[in-house]
Amino acid sequence: QVQLVESGGGLVQAGGSLRLSCVASRRALSGYSMGWFRQAPGKERAFVGGISWSGGRTRYADFVKGRFTISRDNAENTVYLQMDKLKPEDTAVYYCAADRGVGKGYEYWGQGTQVTVSS
Repeated sequence: QVQLVESGGGLVQAGGSLRLSCVASRRALSGYSMGWFRQAPGKERAFVGGISWSGGRTRYADFVKGRFTISRDNAENTVYLQMDKLKPEDTAVYYCAADRGVGKGYEYWGQGTQVTVSS
């Protein structure tokens, strides 16, 4: 079992930046691919981006490419989402999730952190 805790959300003006962190409860992240998702009010949860367990591969949704960057520090059991050039439409609850790579997808989820971007 992996418990994930996100932090770093808040209120920021359009064009600003935030860095979200996701800390795992146990030293297991080195074996997991990690993803970031978001859910805006009235909308379905959407994939934002993901990173391989080694950190060597990343992928992003088109709507954040060039603005968001995912990184990880397995020694610190932490995954980051650096969000730059934020837009009001980025307002959402952001979640991190862990995938063991056994064909079950993202099995473990954090509780989410709210990001609000004002215009």
